[in-house]
Amino acid sequence: MISTTTGSSTEVSTPSAERRRLKKLIQRLAVVHGEVTLSSGESADYYIDLRRITLHHEASRLVGRVMMRMLDDAGIDYVACGGLTMGADPVAAAIMHAAQEEGRAIDAFVVRKEAKSHGMGRQVEGPSVDGRKVVVLEDTSTTGGSALTAVEGVRGAGGEVQAVAVLVDRNTGAREHIEDTAQVPYLYAYSKIDLGVD
Repeated sequence: MISTTTGSSTEVSTPSAERRRLKKLIQRLAVVHGEVTLSSGESADYYIDLRRITLHHEASRLVGRVMMRMLDDAGIDYVACGGLTMGADPVAAAIMHAAQEEGRAIDAFVVRKEAKSHGMGRQVEGPSVDGRKVVVLEDTSTTGGSALTAVEGVRGAGGEVQAVAVLVDRNTGAREHIEDTAQVPYLYAYSKIDLGVD
């Protein structure tokens, strides 16, 4: 358990309390109602803007702890995490920092949509993933396309993908598509049902 200070009071932070607090922050800060077009091209009458969470001073720390605990509970063995820029970037950084707080060494990496045509010509930036067990991340997924692009890039760089993990699952078929195509487990911290979004 970790003691955290909020205002003038100190409270004990447990895994379940952290999970409840992050859920409340997502509901309050990230769920936006109104007609939107998603990155997949599909339309929806709500949007979950998770950058309002993954880049938030309090929520980002909780993202790292909740996601790392979810992966640990599922028995996923990995030494690096990351995904397609830019949705996955702050999630990977949050996990990296949460791991460091517990004395664990988990690297982060960034996957470009395609390899650079200059410099080192890399598609996967950061510490090498070659021969290493990694988790591909995304903040949320509709069709699974972004995560699958990241999986392909990481495998092309020699990484051994152990799972795909997202913060929020929209329940729109991403899980089935990713598990069928990439042949790895798909994990999520919250579903749209958990968040009361329908």
